Amino acid sequence: MEDVKLEFPSLPQCKDDAEEWTYPMRREMQEILPGLFLGPYSSAMKSKLPILQKHGITHIICIRQNIEANFIKPNFQQLFRYLVLDIADNPVENIIRFFPMTKEFIDGSLQTGGKVLVHGNAGISRSAAFVIAYIMETFGMKYR
Repeated sequence: MEDVKLEFPSLPQCKDDAEEWTYPMRREMQEILPGLFLGPYSSAMKSKLPILQKHGITHIICIRQNIEANFIKPNFQQLFRYLVLDIADNPVENIIRFFPMTKEFIDGSLQTGGKVLVHGNAGISRSAAFVIAYIMETFGMKYR
């Protein structure tokens, strides 16, 4: 039987001193690629402004359901550029239609030296899917 060798494109590295991920860190934003962060809504709350500024965040993608709009919302419209996407959190929602505008928003930020936080409610499904789609499209990665 032939050996199967998987090859993946090289992705840009974040800081060399990045700490090992632990489960409690799920409530914080994480740098996935240089300048691209993923996290839950709690990482973009009003009390987190100093942390957002410390990391140099300039742009925020807020992904929520319509029914979440009263509590998941842009908190710092005067400080950051926002892209707000109202997307249902269910398995039949077609989120692919939002990928082009999301990629354009992230690329626009990174090309001007900005940094982007992508967040949903928990930061583990819709927002993670957008970050994964961005990485796949940008670096030519395939599903299989």
